[in-house]
Amino acid sequence: MPSRRASGFTLVEILVVVVIMAIVISLAVLSFGVSGRDQQLDQESQRIEGLLGLLHDKSLLEGRDFGLRIEPAAYEFVYYDTRKGRWTGLSQEREFRHRTLPAGVSFQLELDSQQVVLKPIDPNLLAVSTMPPQVAIAASGEATPFRLTLVREATQAKASVSSDNMGKLTRIGSDQPQPKAKS
Repeated sequence: MPSRRASGFTLVEILVVVVIMAIVISLAVLSFGVSGRDQQLDQESQRIEGLLGLLHDKSLLEGRDFGLRIEPAAYEFVYYDTRKGRWTGLSQEREFRHRTLPAGVSFQLELDSQQVVLKPIDPNLLAVSTMPPQVAIAASGEATPFRLTLVREATQAKASVSSDNMGKLTRIGSDQPQPKAKS
């Protein structure tokens, strides 16, 4: 009697497919990130928090007023030049240079619990260098209370940095719940 082979898959074939699927799924999970964190947003918010803390200390040590001028996708640090009577960029200090956010990331700013409309600044205008910053840090250590939120447009992931009127900074990472924006 001729032997009849049953049609179907062998155990080895099924195991090979399961192993391949497990590898593909693990690579997908690793590339997405299990925690829901957006490392780029977290890095940028940590940078801003660190630079603002450094600027706060610098204002107390040097007895000068400093500020943060914010655009929709860029920011720069400024100081008040008492001799010229205007705000001037801190571009001569490398860590406080003008910075542009990564593509697809933008700012939302709240001052006094009110959303502020951020507009791009044309660097060709002479008046740009005299524009006051939205966030100021006084030589006395007092600061503008604010919340600056970084938003990834594609995923709506958010990370934020905020300050009270004495310059105490708080950062909320992209994997933590963000406070509700007030209208």
